[in-house]
Amino acid sequence: MTQLFYASTLFGAMTLAAALDEGVFGAHEDRRILLVSTNAAIPEITPSLDRAPGFAALRPRFDEVWSWNEIVAPLHPSDWKARVVEVPMIGRLLRSHLSLDDGPDELIVESVAVPPARTIAGLIRDCPITVYSDGLMSYGPTRDPLPTEIAGRITRLLHLDLVPGLSPLLLSEYGVPARIIGDEAFLRVLTEVSAASQTGAAGNGASANGTSESSAPESGRAMILGQYLSALDIVTPEEETALHADMLRGLAARGFGSVLFKPHPAAGRRHARELRATAAELGVRLDVADGTVPAESSFAALRPELVVGCFSTALVTARRHFGLPAATVGGELVLERLAPYENSNRIPVTITDALLPRLGTDGSLEEPPEADLPGLVHAVGYCMQSDAYPDLRGTAEDYLSAHGPARYFKRQRLSALDLLPPTPPSLAAAVPGTLGRLRRRLSRALS
Repeated sequence: MTQLFYASTLFGAMTLAAALDEGVFGAHEDRRILLVSTNAAIPEITPSLDRAPGFAALRPRFDEVWSWNEIVAPLHPSDWKARVVEVPMIGRLLRSHLSLDDGPDELIVESVAVPPARTIAGLIRDCPITVYSDGLMSYGPTRDPLPTEIAGRITRLLHLDLVPGLSPLLLSEYGVPARIIGDEAFLRVLTEVSAASQTGAAGNGASANGTSESSAPESGRAMILGQYLSALDIVTPEEETALHADMLRGLAARGFGSVLFKPHPAAGRRHARELRATAAELGVRLDVADGTVPAESSFAALRPELVVGCFSTALVTARRHFGLPAATVGGELVLERLAPYENSNRIPVTITDALLPRLGTDGSLEEPPEADLPGLVHAVGYCMQSDAYPDLRGTAEDYLSAHGPARYFKRQRLSALDLLPPTPPSLAAAVPGTLGRLRRRLSRALS
């Protein structure tokens, strides 16, 4: 049996490794091929996941590793897809390139709704598909409708139990059953990757006064998780810089004199450079972790006293798998800026914002209001993709009736779905008169 796996992040490859160790894909009898891609804005300057130090611990689980970027070069893997008339020909070429003959017998991909996973699933036909999730997006709706040829082949969804009690919406509209990958298997893989990461990155750091680049800084500190929000056009570069600065100011106000900044692998070094100025201003020692090392490796090695970020999945793994305090900064801004409303980042930011404390620049930690998290996630999911999940309308109505539309819902979207709460009679009676007076004043002013 030949199995073809696809991954674009080291965290995703770790998730696959945990599933393999649990026996989800059966015994390792024939070929297991891993196809990797780098989907950063400029993949040519971003290290591929198979070049990360920790990947050495995962490599023995696969017989071969191939680069999707090299196969489709010079085109970008997130942009390119075969035209309909080209699919049979390119599919044959891909099978020949990977020596698949009539296989594979199973295709395992992440993020099947978008390229490159959707592209690969369209080229590798006539075999069952397993979809796995490498983060909080599994709790949200399927981003785009899938063609029947792909949806009809998906047999299961594998996911980590990041939020116990919360069931994934992803692919549920197609009747795809979800299976949890056990915590123990994932933590064993994480231990292996952490050890390999520390070994592979040893000696690469360089200390300096005030700031340094380091793979294994001292313990007893806080940690900032960077993302790449401006690259996704969620916020401006200046706003993302300000978010990181606010995180650092909040940590400094709480008394942390040493902070580790973990940039996102796809973000490059710009965020770290910009944060150094704030660190110098505050008199905080700032270390910058290797971008290719998973944040979870730092959690295991350093046991930071507080982990701060915007809405990274790692915030939840810090709390769920390591018992570390975690807090968010910027959730309200991101919720406001995400567009369109269907943006698949909406569920991750909703979960972290509703679940974790919010760090202020004065060092305060404000607990979020108590929320019905499953009800909230399913209500937001319905508003994101109402046509795909009509059975969730009652859940959305119940949640909005009990908690109101604040923060997580846009008035325009609620209006389009006829979910706006009714206007109280007293207010309804007052509004026409108020509007009439405003119109008359405006008319007089114009004349």
